[in-house]
Amino acid sequence: MGSENENSITIPGPNRPIAIPSSAAKALYTLMAPSVVTKRKGAKAQKASPKKKQKKESFTAKTPKQADLYDHSDSPDEQEVEEHVVFDEDDEEGSGSGSDILFGDDPLAGDDDSLQASDDEEKSSGSNSGSDLDSDSDDSDIEAKSRAIDEERAREEEEAGAEMQLNIKEESDEFRLPTKEELEEEAHRPPDLPNLQRRIKEVVRVLSNFKALRQDGAPRKDYVEQLKRDIISYYGYNNFLIGALVEMFPVVELVELIEAFEKPRPICLRTNTLKTRRRDLADVLINRGVNLDPLSKWSKVGLVVYESQVPVGATPEYMAGYYMLQSASSFLPVMALAPQEKERIVDMAAAPGGKTTYIAALMKNSGIIFANEMKEPRLKSLTANLHRMGVTNTVVSNYDGKELPKVLGVNAVDRVLLDAPCSGTGVISKDESVKTSKSSDEIHKCAHLQKQLILAAIDMVDANSKSGGYIVYSTCSIMVAENEAVIDYALKKRNVKLVPCGLDFGCPGFVRFREQRFHPSLEKTRRFYPHVHNMDGFFVAKLKKMSNLKPTTAHSELDETVERGHSMTEDSIEENDEKDDQEHLTEDDTKIKNKVLKEGVAENGKLKSPGITDQKKESSGKRRKEKNFPSFFSHLKGKTPLEQKQENKAKFPKLKFPPREEIAKAREEKRRAVREKKSASNNVGKGE
Repeated sequence: MGSENENSITIPGPNRPIAIPSSAAKALYTLMAPSVVTKRKGAKAQKASPKKKQKKESFTAKTPKQADLYDHSDSPDEQEVEEHVVFDEDDEEGSGSGSDILFGDDPLAGDDDSLQASDDEEKSSGSNSGSDLDSDSDDSDIEAKSRAIDEERAREEEEAGAEMQLNIKEESDEFRLPTKEELEEEAHRPPDLPNLQRRIKEVVRVLSNFKALRQDGAPRKDYVEQLKRDIISYYGYNNFLIGALVEMFPVVELVELIEAFEKPRPICLRTNTLKTRRRDLADVLINRGVNLDPLSKWSKVGLVVYESQVPVGATPEYMAGYYMLQSASSFLPVMALAPQEKERIVDMAAAPGGKTTYIAALMKNSGIIFANEMKEPRLKSLTANLHRMGVTNTVVSNYDGKELPKVLGVNAVDRVLLDAPCSGTGVISKDESVKTSKSSDEIHKCAHLQKQLILAAIDMVDANSKSGGYIVYSTCSIMVAENEAVIDYALKKRNVKLVPCGLDFGCPGFVRFREQRFHPSLEKTRRFYPHVHNMDGFFVAKLKKMSNLKPTTAHSELDETVERGHSMTEDSIEENDEKDDQEHLTEDDTKIKNKVLKEGVAENGKLKSPGITDQKKESSGKRRKEKNFPSFFSHLKGKTPLEQKQENKAKFPKLKFPPREEIAKAREEKRRAVREKKSASNNVGKGE
């Protein structure tokens, strides 16, 4: 510990105590204080507390007097102390005042620090020249490393640019079809799905702008065939179905349709207006954790379900019959039918009852509905839904749809809904087996059955109904043979016409398809697609019956078809119609027809020949009127061509063959007679 006298101050040293005059110590502190404060500000200003700063300011305030004292002191001891005594900045930070710096509690620690600091200063001053050399070498090493880093970076950029150019060359606008060797190699390997998907997109891109992007010398047929093969491999369709879809849609729309078939359609509910309202039902289901919205503007009873915390097919509301699980496309035929109250309506293929219950709700349980279902196992679901939904105006039947006119009567009902059995090519998202199970023969079988059913439906409707006379035909198929071809056939075979369906959306039906040409009014039919309307593929047509008269030949041929159980094509029925027309022409009509063909017909339908006088013209005109020869203008005089034909056939009815049982019985009797005669002759020979 240091001791303080009146004229000197003793401080401990490394070997012995050192005595310093008090005036010299104060002067020494005055000189050292500014440097210590500067170091503190530069290096450790952040660590200084506000109290320490206040103490420093108190020391700096006394510096003028200390400087005066130092100016009057010239002793050599003061200079010696000035050379050897160094105040450590760390010790100064720990002290609270100037006296603490000189006379701290641990002066030895402060002295050691001061000695170490002085040694460091000497080493640093002694090695200044060496540090300059080291800094030069370090700078050169840093420059070399930086240069190496720059070179490596430039090399990486160059490689990346080369790789980008290579990718651009590989993915150029010119798409190359795979060769036969490449296709054979792919056939022996598992399918590369990413490669197939990329190639499908490339082929579609080329076909969408074929003139600009096609490969030199490659016909369009090759691209289409490659697209078919890739779709078959990637999506799992058969050759027939893909070929039919390629013929119906452009390639871009085809890919959109196929991708839409891979996604499920949204779950839809139909509110049963016999028991509740849509708003009330939505509130109840929302409280049960069902996330739903109104279906669309075109439906006042539909709800679409996005997600549900409970099974929507097992809620108390479902069990009570407040709603029906039904696809959005199934709403459309009933909306097109537009049933009215107190009407007689037939649903020819009713199971499981979604459309029938919708009709009953629109009719408010008035009138009568005949719900027919040919397949007996499906009657259970039909009757269960009718009871659950509270329908009371429906009669359930189990007949073949083709025989319904015999059961319910001809011209007996106001409206008929025929949701015909079909191939199901519009609901692939629900039944993926359709991709591989359908063939051309099956499509033709369905089309033939649908033609028979639509003729039976037309026959049941009364054309003279005050509020009805309509037939709605619908299928869940997108094939032309099951839709437009069937309607065109009905237009030819019955006295009906197409009317608007009453639906504000949907694509118009085909008027022409490949080599086929249909009636222009088929534009009034409506098609619905999953990639356009986000619902199952569907077809809807609405017919208006104009007259109860019909060609009996076509109907008789259909009756024979039902009895014999064999199929008849449309061509054979048309040939029979022509034969019957020729048979039922009267003798006078034949003479007049031959005379017209020989003498020639002039303009405006008047006979013009140099050998015919005006009197003969008048007589021929009278004869046409008397004999009612069917002509194009006959309907303007009160009778239509169909009525003329009906009258002619009534005068000369067609010969009716006996029933098959009578024919078989007659043949058996004839055989028995032949046997008896033969046995009698044998007996006579033996007797001789």
